[in-house]
Amino acid sequence: MQKKEYTFEITVFASSDELPEADKLLLDAARAFTRNAYAPYSGFNVGAVAMLANGKTVTGSNQENAAYPVGICAERVLLSTASSIYPGVAVETIAISYDNTKGDSKHPVSPCGICRQTLVEYEQRANAPIRLILAGLEGEVNVLEKSSLLLPLGFSAADMETK
Repeated sequence: MQKKEYTFEITVFASSDELPEADKLLLDAARAFTRNAYAPYSGFNVGAVAMLANGKTVTGSNQENAAYPVGICAERVLLSTASSIYPGVAVETIAISYDNTKGDSKHPVSPCGICRQTLVEYEQRANAPIRLILAGLEGEVNVLEKSSLLLPLGFSAADMETK
């Protein structure tokens, strides 16, 4: 038998005031973009803003519907938009924030499992890491150097290759 340990680092900032200016601007935009979410069922509004390798920004917000919990998360809206408008352009950084209208929004939250898979595949397609800035509307901010850190032992297209 063999045991393996997987670890990763997260850079933690006490607030967005400690972030480099470009990251702070991206996070401020994500926080503001939570207002564009359509989340009447969960009350959990998520906004995401990405900086692309070509210098353009792309946004996304979660979109629910009456067949709740069927909907699409802000991260997947953003990545679908980026790949549609700027095919083949890498995403460098994504800032993700949320407004929990039924509770507080004072700590970072992490993307859901489907979004983690989508982020990892986007990294693989672009052959470039996607930095993540995760925060609520206020409080602590977490920064990860690549989204694949959130999905150790992830499933990929390579797993489906035939010999």
